[in-house]
Amino acid sequence: MSTEDRDPGLQPERTRLAWRRTTLSSTVAAVLAVKTALHGGATAAGLVVSALCCALWLGFLWVAHHRIRALTASPRPAALAPRHATAAVLCTVAMAVCATALVF
Repeated sequence: MSTEDRDPGLQPERTRLAWRRTTLSSTVAAVLAVKTALHGGATAAGLVVSALCCALWLGFLWVAHHRIRALTASPRPAALAPRHATAAVLCTVAMAVCATALVF
């Protein structure tokens, strides 16, 4: 299959949908973190960790919003910038660490 036969709209659309799905998962994780921190009485440590989860969620949301906007801006979007990929990974890993801290 040559590159002229390829529909460039399908891959960016799938990628955009994947970013939206991941953003939704991140939103659920942040909400559950806040719920866990407030369950059984709010502690200072729980509130700090849940606030950190919310800040990380906002960071991931910012990266996802920029990527989704880039995917819809042109028929052949540019590759994801390494700094944006790094930010998304760091937000995700840090949110997982925060969730672990809330559970234990």
